[in-house]
Order: sequence, then C-alpha cells, then structure tokens
Amino acid sequence: MSLPALNALNFFMADVRDGLGPFLGVYLQQKGWGPQDIGLVMTVGGLAGMAATTPLGAFVDSTRAKRAVMVVASLAIIVASLTMLYVPSLTVTITAQIVQGIAGAIIAPAIAAITLGLVKQAGFARQLGFNEAFNHGGTMFAALAGGGLGYIFGLQAVFWFMAAMGAFAIVSTLAIPAAAIDHDAARGGGENADGTVPDRSWRALLTSVPLIILATVLLLFHLGNGAMLPLLGQAMVARGDGDPSSATALTVVVAQLTMIPMAFLASRLAQTKGYWLVFVLALVALPLRGLIAASVTGFWVLVPVQMLDGVGAGLLGVAVPGLVAHILRGTGRFNVGLGAVMTMQGIGASLSPTLGGWVAQSFGYGASFLALGAVAVLALLLWLLATVLFDGGWAKEAVGTLEPA
Repeated sequence: MSLPALNALNFFMADVRDGLGPFLGVYLQQKGWGPQDIGLVMTVGGLAGMAATTPLGAFVDSTRAKRAVMVVASLAIIVASLTMLYVPSLTVTITAQIVQGIAGAIIAPAIAAITLGLVKQAGFARQLGFNEAFNHGGTMFAALAGGGLGYIFGLQAVFWFMAAMGAFAIVSTLAIPAAAIDHDAARGGGENADGTVPDRSWRALLTSVPLIILATVLLLFHLGNGAMLPLLGQAMVARGDGDPSSATALTVVVAQLTMIPMAFLASRLAQTKGYWLVFVLALVALPLRGLIAASVTGFWVLVPVQMLDGVGAGLLGVAVPGLVAHILRGTGRFNVGLGAVMTMQGIGASLSPTLGGWVAQSFGYGASFLALGAVAVLALLLWLLATVLFDGGWAKEAVGTLEPA
C-alpha cells in the first residue's frame, strides 16, 4: 500500500507544489493588474521559497511528523490560492504568494524523505524513477485539465481544480502507513560499510567537496536553462511564428511526455552505471537545446527544443536527490543537504532571465540561446573535471551495488 500511495502523492502533488503557475498571472491580468505588479508578487513568492528551502530541509530531517508536514503544506497552498481568488488585492496576494512559496519549498524534501524512509538507500534510485514519472504525468494532466476547465468555466475553475488536486494529495499522504517510514533512513542516517558511524555534525555538510561540486554544477545548469523557454516564446512572438496559446500547450505536453521515459531511464542507469553518466547526459542536452533554438526558426522548433528540455529535466529529477542521498549517506543531513542544493538551483534559475534578457536585448535572441548554451557547457566541463580531480567514485558507483543503509 505504501508505494502505490506514494506514487499517487507524486501525481496529485505535481499541480499543488508549483501553485497556480501561469494561470495566476492571466487571472490577475483579467482583474486589471499591470505586468509590474504581477511580476512583483511572483518574484516575492519565489524568493520566499528559495530562502526557506535549506532551513525547511533541516526541519524535515529533525521531525518524525513527515506526513503531517505534507498535509499542512497542502492545506496552506489550497487556502492561499482560494484567498487570492476571492480577495485579489496586492497585500493579500503578496502574503498568499509568500505562504505558497514557503509551503512549496518544504514539499520536495518531505517527499524525498518519505521515499527514502520507505525504500532505504538500496531502493531509492528505482523509486525516484517512479516518483518523477508520476510527477510529470500529474503536471501534464493538470496543465491539460486546468486549461480545459478554464476555457469552459473560466479561470475560477482552475483555482478549484488545484484545490481538488491538493485534497487528493492529502488523502494519498494519509494512505501511507506512518509505521512504514523509517525516520533514521529518511534523514540519511545509518552506518558505514565497515560499521563505523559517519560524521553527523554540520561540518559534514559544509565541508563536503562532492556536495559543493554538485551544487555549483546545478547552479550553472539552471543559469543556462531557466530563461531558455521564456526567451524562445518571446522570439516566436517577435517573429509572428504560430499562436502563443498553442505554443504554450505544446511546450508543456512535449516536455512532460519526454520526462516520463527519461525518469525511468535515469533510474535504470543509476542502478547499473552510476549517477555520473546520468549527469553527463543531462548536461549535454542543454547546449544542444541552445544550439537548435539559435539555428532553427519556426513554430515546430519547439518540438526538438522541448524534447531536449524533457531529457535534461527527466534525468536530473532522479539524479539530484539520489546523488545527495549517496553523498550524505549516513550523516543524517540528507534533507538539509538537498535543500541547500535546491537553493543553489534556485539562484541560478533566478539569474538566468537577467542574463538571457540582457544578451537578447544587446545582441538578439539567437545570441542569447548560444550564451545560455555556453553556460551549460561550463557546467558540463566542471562536472567532468571535478569528478576526475576529486575522485568521482561517489558519482560513478552503480547504486545497485550499494548495501542498504
């Protein structure tokens, strides 16, 4: 019962974790909001979530009420969303976005902790593949269903649809037996293979060279990745290529359909070849994506570009939590380490629109895609060089060879 419920949780939580996404901006625009105020509330929510990710990861490590964390976070997002629906003032919306940002920030480490607590280290890579596949399936379902309901009944229906998804996520959480979660395993605890206890102080986290390498590579990756799709959409609008609504729907469907098989592939590769190869494949996809976006014009360029986005995201969705768990194995600091890495990802993604927008404004959209792709090349080179110089056995070891922690 535990794993089917966990799969359902990942499916329904896909829509809840990210809030209302682009639907909120359209709704506020219909209420007479200007682009500046819409951008402000979305930025505030994103910054709140990014600032809270690491300390919330530490909280997930320390608490045994991980199911309650999921329930409270889901309820907070539901209430905040419905509040914005019926009281769309600037102050209320900013407050609701902060609540959503903080609640959304705790969901990823909480799900990772519950997963690790259920399947332990030996089964983590395999289950991460299922987690990501169900998550991407839920995202695609939510985008299609939300768009359809919004078209038929108006944007208010999208708010209530997300609330329903949140309610099902809560039911799925409570369907996971509390006794099935090993809380020591959930925080990455355990002993070394030789029976010794690893360093469990904060120093183990702050001085972990592999973790620092991973976080830096991911910062660079998301610095190159974050602005790629928005700039592609802007370039298409500027050239008059296709309908923006159709393009947006196509980007979601193509990317999510690609991510599902990529999640299973990443899981299999991690178990048989190690995470190093998974990361290399994910990092190679982004420069190729930038090169195609810069070289090919027209509406249908979205297909290969978004397929490559799906390749990168599908592989990294499995590899990032898996590698953090492997690096911090036995320290009891898994979730705070995952939170720290996610914060670095968030910094890169936040800076990406500034970098991409500056290059596009100064040298054109084609140059911006090449510049973002070049940043991804730096991430790839750093990964290759660092894992050689600092003995990347921690990344290359096949997960299937690991003993349970």
